[in-house]
Amino acid sequence: QVQLVESGGGLVQAGGSLRLSCAASERTFSMYGMGWFRQAPGKEREFVAAINWSGSNTDYAGSVKGRFTISRDNAKNTVYLQMNKMKPEDTAVYYCAARRRAQLGYIVSSYDYWGQGTQVTVSS
Repeated sequence: QVQLVESGGGLVQAGGSLRLSCAASERTFSMYGMGWFRQAPGKEREFVAAINWSGSNTDYAGSVKGRFTISRDNAKNTVYLQMNKMKPEDTAVYYCAARRRAQLGYIVSSYDYWGQGTQVTVSS
């Protein structure tokens, strides 16, 4: 069982930046593909970004491409989401997820483990 703990959420003004972190309990963390998703009130959970096992391959939702960056440090069992030029529409609960496949994943059902989520609020 992989435990995922997100941190780094909070309140930021439009145009500002935040960095989310997700620490994993699993010592074989480097074998997992990782992703970030978000869920706004009244909406379905949506894909934000994904990274493969080594960090050599990443992909993003169109709405965040060019503004967000996903990365990972396998030595620290941690994945990050750097969020720049933030917009009010980025407001949501952000979730970290892990999948037992090393490659990228884009849909909720392809992930096996989830964190508890961290609130991100962007004020206009």
